[in-house]
Amino acid sequence: MRFSFVTLPDYPLQESLEHIKTADELGFYGVYAADETWHKDLYVLFAAAASDTSRIRMGPSLAPVALREPTLVAQAVATLDELTGGRAECVISSGNFSLLAQYATDWTGIKPLSRVKEAHQVMRTFLDEGALTFDGEFFNYAGLFTFARPVQEHLPLLIGALRGPKSFQAAGELSDGTHAFAQYSPEACNYMVDNLRIGAERAGKNWQDLDIAVWNVFAIEAKQAAQTIGAFYIPAMAVEQMERHGVSQADVQPILDAFGDGDVQGAIDSMTPDIAEKLSVAGTPDEVVDKIKSDIEPSGVNHFIACITDSFLLNAFTGRDIEVPDVQGQLQLIHDEVMPAFG
Repeated sequence: MRFSFVTLPDYPLQESLEHIKTADELGFYGVYAADETWHKDLYVLFAAAASDTSRIRMGPSLAPVALREPTLVAQAVATLDELTGGRAECVISSGNFSLLAQYATDWTGIKPLSRVKEAHQVMRTFLDEGALTFDGEFFNYAGLFTFARPVQEHLPLLIGALRGPKSFQAAGELSDGTHAFAQYSPEACNYMVDNLRIGAERAGKNWQDLDIAVWNVFAIEAKQAAQTIGAFYIPAMAVEQMERHGVSQADVQPILDAFGDGDVQGAIDSMTPDIAEKLSVAGTPDEVVDKIKSDIEPSGVNHFIACITDSFLLNAFTGRDIEVPDVQGQLQLIHDEVMPAFG
């Protein structure tokens, strides 16, 4: 099992750089960030982190091809690959539907999966060959070229999946794997891996060679922190996805209604401990290990990405002060007390 972490680039940038440097020193596989307007720019952050790190891999998870033109994503990632000496990778998707709504974009009208599949084809060609002539449904190029060339012979390019089954199958068939947001239960993880396997076998690939990652809300030694911040991720989850965790639309409707009314406190208060338990990985190191070993690892998931919740994020998102280890402390706890349980 690989262990990585998500950095939300909302901290003072020097603190974010220290987080990445610490993770590098502790042997984390990767650090990822969402390419979303709400946060500071991940490409600038990772470029600054490149010279102070030597092993940790980095890149967007996810890069939204409904908002950022795919050849420009490929250009940025290839440049990052050169800066890091071959440590960049990229996960693409259509993007966060809540963010698309703020751009007055109706995701139901943009053929999200078809767009992502075509964007993957465009980016794979541009990364591998440095030139592109393409006539597609969404993207068109006539002799486009770039001097931005990756160091890696094959820079990993993954498709982010969420609802399934078609998105998971596409990730398995076309790409190097998936980073799937909010997959906590055995049912959800098995559903994801089973469909990835279908896609991989369709393409004649060994599904176990794929990067099969879950991107999960995480707080070690701080269940209340996960419960508080977890409410903010509910609007991004599909109904089918929640049902695979034993959570119904009726269970989360008070949270959605409160957010719809602009009542952040009401949404947080509606996030019950039972829902939080099902939709986060939180607790003592032993509880975290047990959760991953019992509910996630048996499915074939081989990469755990911790979206770490700490007091800075809690205060920034909610105005609440909850005692919880900071990012540096949680990275150390994962290294000391979680990673060793997985060899």
